[in-house]
Amino acid sequence: MAEGAELVCPRCGTGHGGEERFCPDCGMPLTLADRAAGTAPDERHERARKIHRAYSEGDLVTVATGRNQTEAEFVANLLLEEGVPSLLRRSRGFDVPDMLAAGPRDVLVPRSGEQAAREILLQADLHDRGGPPGPSPRAVLIGLLAGVALVALIVWVGWLVT
Repeated sequence: MAEGAELVCPRCGTGHGGEERFCPDCGMPLTLADRAAGTAPDERHERARKIHRAYSEGDLVTVATGRNQTEAEFVANLLLEEGVPSLLRRSRGFDVPDMLAAGPRDVLVPRSGEQAAREILLQADLHDRGGPPGPSPRAVLIGLLAGVALVALIVWVGWLVT
């Protein structure tokens, strides 16, 4: 943030110093003073208005995994409607290029909002049922074929030696 930039509350108009992020009077996220004056709120501003201050603190923890970008965004928007901020991140171990929407995404929330997020997802029947997703049928088939090929190689080498 720029030096000397004043923050204001978009709801009550009270000015605040640069170290605060939320209005102590009404709990709204603060905006820069020059953006608040007479401008129509943009999409980011509208999203920020939905966030509850109590759910915005602490380290990020994974609360759900979407099978693709669209599913993860659905979960994130469901959480946002209840005031829980979230962040999407590509799940580890998948080699799909970042520019594609394919591949699983983790939905992360601040630790203070973890319990609320889990309750929201439980009510919507979208919660993780424990642990990472299991291997795909394709991965199981590849592993099985690799095992058969290895056994065949060992038998063949044993036959050559005798």
